[in-house]
Amino acid sequence: MSDSKCDSPKIYLLPNLMTAGNLFCGFAATMLIVRGTVAQELGEPDLFFFNQTYFHSAIWLILIACIFDMLDGRLARLGGHESDFGREFDSLADVISFGVAPAMMLYKIVLQGFPYGWAISFLYLLCGALRLARFNCLAAKSTGCDKDFRGFPIPAAAGVIASVTLFILWWEGKDRELIGVWRYLLVALMIFLSFMMFSGFKYPSFKRVNWRTKGSIPVFIAIFLVLIFTAINYIWMPAVLFITYLLYGFLRPFLSKQMRQEIEDDSEESDSQPPQPPVPPTQG
Repeated sequence: MSDSKCDSPKIYLLPNLMTAGNLFCGFAATMLIVRGTVAQELGEPDLFFFNQTYFHSAIWLILIACIFDMLDGRLARLGGHESDFGREFDSLADVISFGVAPAMMLYKIVLQGFPYGWAISFLYLLCGALRLARFNCLAAKSTGCDKDFRGFPIPAAAGVIASVTLFILWWEGKDRELIGVWRYLLVALMIFLSFMMFSGFKYPSFKRVNWRTKGSIPVFIAIFLVLIFTAINYIWMPAVLFITYLLYGFLRPFLSKQMRQEIEDDSEESDSQPPQPPVPPTQG
């Protein structure tokens, strides 16, 4: 007779609610892309107008899904509630939000009239799914101390695609002809991201950054200013942040250990040393 614990995996509420939010955003983005395609075929107003496009809304949903994906892991680690169920559920949601939705979006915007455009879209989806499968295999063997991602994470890859597309739609405005120039960049970017997701490049996961993370005042001010600047320039700053993270994987091996620790807030001392008991006051 099988163990009841194996039959009923633990489902922690808050982390899995965030994953469900991630999945909903991916589903809604896919539905908007389909609706946009139907509207385009029916001859509705130009969908490349920045404020009148289903694709524009789908882009924002993909970016919001990135936030949900970040929150589910944070909440799980914060409460010590990481589980096999949560990891598998998260990967299934990621395939939809960061695999299917971006692949469909770029196919409908630029790849539909491109030679073998469907194959390029599928290549991105395939590499993303393989990367998630590899991640789950490595996580199952992990000792719990891994702090790096092997290969570019698929949420970040979707963030690059969505944010760069958002910037292009904003930059071109109502001049639809410019999409013909930008489409080659988007095609090359999708192929490059497909390679990066299944590559051996290592990226920091920032798993050790939590409520107990300490930092200097200059670092706090710098992060605060970046957040404010991103909120003000929300159209193009996400592209800058995602591309910076993408390029960091290439520059990381050339940085000193101290510089990497400062950037990634990788304070091994605070994690490796157990908390010390309070020292009683000396007798005067």
